[in-house]
Amino acid sequence: MVKTIGNPLTWAADAVFGTGRTVGAVADAMASQETIPPPTRQIGDTEIRNALRKGVDDFKNFRSDVMFLVAIYPIIGICLVVVSSDLALLPLLFPLAAGFALLGPIAAIGLYEMSKQREAGKEVGWSAGLQALRAHIVGPVMALGIYLFAMFVLWIMAAIMIYSFTLGPEPPISVSAFAVDTLTTGAGWMMILIGMGVGLVFASIVLVISVISFPMLIDRRAGIPVAVATSVKVAKQNPVTIAKWGLIVALLMALGSIPFFLGLIIVLPILGHATWHLYRAAVPRLTDS
Repeated sequence: MVKTIGNPLTWAADAVFGTGRTVGAVADAMASQETIPPPTRQIGDTEIRNALRKGVDDFKNFRSDVMFLVAIYPIIGICLVVVSSDLALLPLLFPLAAGFALLGPIAAIGLYEMSKQREAGKEVGWSAGLQALRAHIVGPVMALGIYLFAMFVLWIMAAIMIYSFTLGPEPPISVSAFAVDTLTTGAGWMMILIGMGVGLVFASIVLVISVISFPMLIDRRAGIPVAVATSVKVAKQNPVTIAKWGLIVALLMALGSIPFFLGLIIVLPILGHATWHLYRAAVPRLTDS
């Protein structure tokens, strides 16, 4: 049908009802078509190796496309470094860099979709990642993403308190002085140890609730409660394997952050694709043999 030029009242009506339909679709998507967590499998070192191998294979297949999709991630990391160059914010440099990884599952949702479509035998390009923004996906993903962002904010607040109780509350007088105080004083080592312990708690919580839930939301109409419950179920069923996976993610993210977060252009897509394959290994579909 040919679309004619309407009057302002027509435009307003289209905007209101169009927005209403979109909001309604997203709201409807928050409802789950599943009421209980699906069956899950035992996974171990073999599944981790296979997931990483398939993740690398997906990355090679999508290389330029994936780099385009995730380029914003290291850019944000660089911005964090720039912000933290202010001496008053210098104590937050490491917490920001470490806590930034808490948001990684959100950045990888397009990668899950790409791996999903390739696994189904479809011809996949970078635009496939945008299909993860469909209404029945974007609502639950945004809601769970808000939770991860809240965890990020809480981690930064905890880091501020830890610095205040150890080396603070005054800001460092210079970068070199801060480095010396951190590495050569009891208060500095106390800050490092407490910070690592508290950071481990935050990272563990995020890992347990997100390692399966985000790819599951991309894969099926599970809803947040079922997706998170399934992720927790897999973690309980495979505590050692999930702990090893978390350690691998932490090490690769740390390596990818050197220098200036640019290595994440490679590390993030590999981990994103690998996470999809780890999910597929842990949560079979009804059609799987």
